[in-house]
Amino acid sequence: MPGSSMLEVLNASEETVQILERALSGKRLTEEEALHLLNCSSSEVLLAGFAAHRLRELRAGNFVTYVVNRNINFTNICIGSCTFCAFRRRGHEGDAYMMTPEQVAECAREAAARGASEVCIQGGLHPEATLEQYIAILKAVKSAANVHIHAFSPMEVHHIARRSGIGIKETLRALKEAGLDSMPGTAAEILVDRVRARICPEKLSTQEWVRIITQAHRLGIPTTATMLYGHVESARDKVEHLRIIRGIQDRTRGFTEFVPLSFIHHRTALYARGESRAGATGLEDLRVYVVSRLYLDNFRNLQVSWVKLGRKLAQLMLCYGANDFGGTLMEENISRSAGASNEMMSEEEIRRLIIDAGFEPRRRDTLYNLL
Repeated sequence: MPGSSMLEVLNASEETVQILERALSGKRLTEEEALHLLNCSSSEVLLAGFAAHRLRELRAGNFVTYVVNRNINFTNICIGSCTFCAFRRRGHEGDAYMMTPEQVAECAREAAARGASEVCIQGGLHPEATLEQYIAILKAVKSAANVHIHAFSPMEVHHIARRSGIGIKETLRALKEAGLDSMPGTAAEILVDRVRARICPEKLSTQEWVRIITQAHRLGIPTTATMLYGHVESARDKVEHLRIIRGIQDRTRGFTEFVPLSFIHHRTALYARGESRAGATGLEDLRVYVVSRLYLDNFRNLQVSWVKLGRKLAQLMLCYGANDFGGTLMEENISRSAGASNEMMSEEEIRRLIIDAGFEPRRRDTLYNLL
């Protein structure tokens, strides 16, 4: 369109332009501004994407990081009732399993032999779990391999503390002393109790999740932050979630990264009962990543979940604010149980996708030290 400005071509509103200009000038966006961007038109998403891309360059440079790691889901036996989960099994089911500390350690040893610097260990809420069992896993892994242990969600910590009859602080301190290096900030889902009552009624509350994450940071245990979206939540619920984690980061600086997790719906009870939508659309994924980069001004690292998004969409998010491609994983059972079809990704494939997107790939460790 000769003679037309970019804003005219994209049909961007004055309000959208002003919000993006504020973000690019270093101003902190409000919740209402984030909500506006989550509801912006498809053409405006492209303009917002330019702003998000510029901010990721300013905050994280023109390279994309990744980590060589292995995911170890040590048990699928769980007393939980999360309707978005297809991984959970009861103890009597034929495909239920519980790995011994020695088996977990062998997985870590194999991962280290293949070049992994990290193992991510998570599992179901086993009805007979004790603090001693979790400590045994940590000690076995540390004895078997020189790897960073990224393990146990806030829900698992809550479960361990409740089963063992001790406080959260004491539980976290014991895990750290046994070898826990960092924690995944999963079990967050959407940090709005009204939403949690629908999708995970027996899970810890928003306040409890915040308390455990904050306590971990105070004890020197860094964590990630996550958000599971694309099910029953509204745009305003997503903004409230982002507001909470931005506030925690202001106080503790303990989050290493933010990881949006797009809901895999295929085999979940939540979707089978007609209680959720069929996951996020690609445009919703774009909006979430763009707004995450623009609103979370105290986060340097925004990670794509290629397991949730697929390889191609994950690559695209690198142009919409993300600066980290996550890990090789080597195996991943939770999303696969829900219907995700993505298997392990090799380091070579990750590097190829990063280079093709126009960035320089750089391998990192869990805490974003370049290797």
